[in-house]
Amino acid sequence: MIKLRDIQKSFGDLKVLKGIDLEIHEKEIVSIVGPSGSGKTTLLQIMGTLDKPDQGSIEIKGKKIDGLKDKELAIFRNQEIGFIFQFHQLLPEFTAVENIMMPALIGGLSKSKAQDRAMELLDLLGLKERAEHKPNELSGGEKQRVAVARALINDPAVVLADEPSGSLDTQNKEELHQLFFDLRDQLGQTFVIVTHDEKLAQLTDRTIHLIDGQLNDK
Repeated sequence: MIKLRDIQKSFGDLKVLKGIDLEIHEKEIVSIVGPSGSGKTTLLQIMGTLDKPDQGSIEIKGKKIDGLKDKELAIFRNQEIGFIFQFHQLLPEFTAVENIMMPALIGGLSKSKAQDRAMELLDLLGLKERAEHKPNELSGGEKQRVAVARALINDPAVVLADEPSGSLDTQNKEELHQLFFDLRDQLGQTFVIVTHDEKLAQLTDRTIHLIDGQLNDK
């Protein structure tokens, strides 16, 4: 599903990624762990085509990403990759269902079809009755579930999550973690999750250790 070869990335004189070779399989749930500053988020952003490596190749779902023009890359990202962030990044002026619809509308789906799909996801995630609530009217766990639904709206092949449960209490963390596995079983997505949460890392199919910009197999 995802193939990375010799991924290198520097910011000024700081070399953040030092030749990463990694393969992630279809429907696999993989966690990436490591100390702060080890390059986890940079690796995830490169995997998600939000940043470009200085060197190396990226293949997602059989498609070579390096060399794509910005417009082609944006279309591919919208269709094939969903993102979940630590602080949900919902737009405060829009309702839950409107936030979820955004990637579908950007992708060219009609408003009615986008709304129908968003409502299906809200129902799946147990939030149908919260569809018309704005983010400031939702709990932390509800906001993150809305963010998960937004990531899934275009039925992406890959979902990338950066510390998705970092701002949640224990109960909401456990519910969110279980949700990832339920969604993988129901919808068939591949999940790559950057996390400091040891419990989540232990649950995933595979844990990748990143230290000082290099993979450290344990």
